[in-house]
Amino acid sequence: MSVGGPVSDPHPLAGVLAGVHADSCPGELNFHCHTLCSDGSLTPERLGEQAVALGLRHLAVTDHHSTAALAPLRLWLAAQAERGAAVPTLWSGVEISCLLEGCLVHVLALGFDETSAEASAALTPYRQGSAPVGEALRAAEVVRRIHAAGGLALLAHPARYRLPFARLISAAAALGMDGGEAWYDYAMQPRWQPTPLVCESIAAQLDDLGLLRSCGTDTHGLALHGR
Repeated sequence: MSVGGPVSDPHPLAGVLAGVHADSCPGELNFHCHTLCSDGSLTPERLGEQAVALGLRHLAVTDHHSTAALAPLRLWLAAQAERGAAVPTLWSGVEISCLLEGCLVHVLALGFDETSAEASAALTPYRQGSAPVGEALRAAEVVRRIHAAGGLALLAHPARYRLPFARLISAAAALGMDGGEAWYDYAMQPRWQPTPLVCESIAAQLDDLGLLRSCGTDTHGLALHGR
């Protein structure tokens, strides 16, 4: 596993992300959502209920600087599976604030190792409930630590920042990020839909750079199918 660049061996999540398309979210895949463990409105269990009701195949909860929702959600999904329910594959996740090109951006850490002490130590600055300071705030350091934890680093909602998304994606690629959030509802509609043109442009740039594409509702409210 690389420490400073993209993961060198195929990551188990990479194959899933390779199939992401404009219609994957919100009913099939969701790699960006929040709970009460950061600034969301759903308990982990209630989010799990909605994920099952939607028929999601893969899910990652990405609370800001917290992984507290992961354990209770994993337990809840396991209990439902024991009862015979179809449940999504749950991937570890956390949303991290950092500086890229002097711009404050968010990076999604996905699929990192939850079990090893080494991985836990690598992500310690980003699990304290608030944004890191100092060296840990630099995007290069965020990427390094995510990879050290066995995860993938993806630039969240590239078109929501003060700098052009094309510049930020190029900078992210140069630092070794593994991909970006290609499909996102910038209009924040009641039911999630990818924003035309901008999402297609982001997806095309990611493809050109050989990067992975993700999608997610970025849910903060009470409905997992919207924001």
